[in-house]
Amino acid sequence: MTGDHLKALDLARSGDWDRAHELVQSHSDELACLIHAYLHREEGDLGNAGYWYRRAGREMPEATLEEELEQLYHRARSG
Repeated sequence: MTGDHLKALDLARSGDWDRAHELVQSHSDELACLIHAYLHREEGDLGNAGYWYRRAGREMPEATLEEELEQLYHRARSG
């Protein structure tokens, strides 16, 4: 799924939330759940974001959205 992770992050960065969401919503691995959570956090749906962070076994980060996006890119690239 690494290619899909990066593609979803690229779509999110370019502002194409819908396509990024479509790409990750059918995957259940930890990184896909974190990307899914980030997308909901970005749109302001913190309840749904919290659900996806919990599915990934994580807390909602205190990082800015920009910092979180960079952290997700780093994870996706390091595979």
